[in-house]
Amino acid sequence: MKNFKGTITALVTPFFQGKIDFPSLEQLIKDQIRRGVTGFVISGTTGESPTLNQDEKKAIFDFVKKNVPDQITLIMGTGSNSTQKTIEDSRLAEKWGADGILVVVPYYNKPPQRGLFEHFKAVASSVQIPVILYNVPGRTVASLEVDTIKKLSELPNVIGIKEATGNIEFAKQIKQACGDQFIMLSGDDGTLDEFMKVGGHGVISVASHIIPEAMSKLIIKENRDLIDMLFIEANPIPIKMALYLTGVIRSPELRLPLVELSQGATEKLKKLMTEKGLLK
Repeated sequence: MKNFKGTITALVTPFFQGKIDFPSLEQLIKDQIRRGVTGFVISGTTGESPTLNQDEKKAIFDFVKKNVPDQITLIMGTGSNSTQKTIEDSRLAEKWGADGILVVVPYYNKPPQRGLFEHFKAVASSVQIPVILYNVPGRTVASLEVDTIKKLSELPNVIGIKEATGNIEFAKQIKQACGDQFIMLSGDDGTLDEFMKVGGHGVISVASHIIPEAMSKLIIKENRDLIDMLFIEANPIPIKMALYLTGVIRSPELRLPLVELSQGATEKLKKLMTEKGLLK
């Protein structure tokens, strides 16, 4: 099994004039690998997965797989609020050669805990590859409870969780319930240092697009202002602008309903990145 610990970047999907910008994607992943990330989440919500069609998802996955060394872990985002669609996408990810899948709590339809359990159980039993649960109630409304996570952790291929509440007490409870074999990945960049202290194994990060070394070395307090700025508007709006400002991608373009970072926020981001030495 690949390494699912360490600093994993939740990869953006660069666009140029409405199309996937593969030259920018290549530059981005090469920069990331050179700077020590251990893996990528492809077509997650940071990659604007709801706006990508199946052919685009496959093209992105194939391109990344072709351009990274074997030791880099590739996790495909396959979650949706339809169990059947999640199963279909998960099976495709397995067929394409993903090392694992990241499955978000179904959004909008607010299933009870027993519904969440059955959803994840059905998805996990439809594939052989590792499954990582993704708990992000700020986006999904519904949230996994500790007892449900514990039951899910007992399924053979549910290997861990991306826990994005930022609630360190909750992370501690998951750790106690599921033990050290269950991989704990932070989904909240700003609390990563505290998360690691209670037994975390790594992060699926947005900030690692521009400060991968700091995320790997847990230099969080000194970068909290920058991390906060990267969430001043909905992710991935600010991180795309940051990558554009550094010249890693050639456009900060997003697909509707997301739009580029506002002018005022862009000026603040530019000023802070200059202060941090990220821009000349």
